[in-house]
Amino acid sequence: MDTVEELNGTYFYAGKSNLTAEKLLFIIFCENTASQFGIGVTDFSAVIAIVSGRNNLGTRGKFANATKGTSYASIGARAVFRKTKFPLGISLPTWLGGYSPWTARRVMVRNIAPFVGRSIPLLGVIILASDLTQITYRTLRDYNTIARSKDKLW
Repeated sequence: MDTVEELNGTYFYAGKSNLTAEKLLFIIFCENTASQFGIGVTDFSAVIAIVSGRNNLGTRGKFANATKGTSYASIGARAVFRKTKFPLGISLPTWLGGYSPWTARRVMVRNIAPFVGRSIPLLGVIILASDLTQITYRTLRDYNTIARSKDKLW
């Protein structure tokens, strides 16, 4: 964080003067976002995981109610695991049909390949959701440390 001062009812932060409370919150949010995504390859790998899970590759015939296309993650998982099944006949849940909870549906599978191929994009979404949570927490913490009592959030 940079120098923080209060001037005539406005804030001075990061070399900017005459900042309202809203502008101060936005600048702190931008700084926290830049520092979060500057940490390493975790965020890049999360984006790759999400994109690799898009079912935009053509396939040969599927059943009528099947989701059209396949993904790079699914092709890669099937190349590695082929038709290997979980031990003891265990079935595990996977999600089909979209990234939002309203469009996705749960399907139980016994083969390792579809489980892994469908879980890769879900892990990417979880990593990005974690990033968003951390950015929001740090932004609110830093802003409430700086802001006057009438401008504080919660």
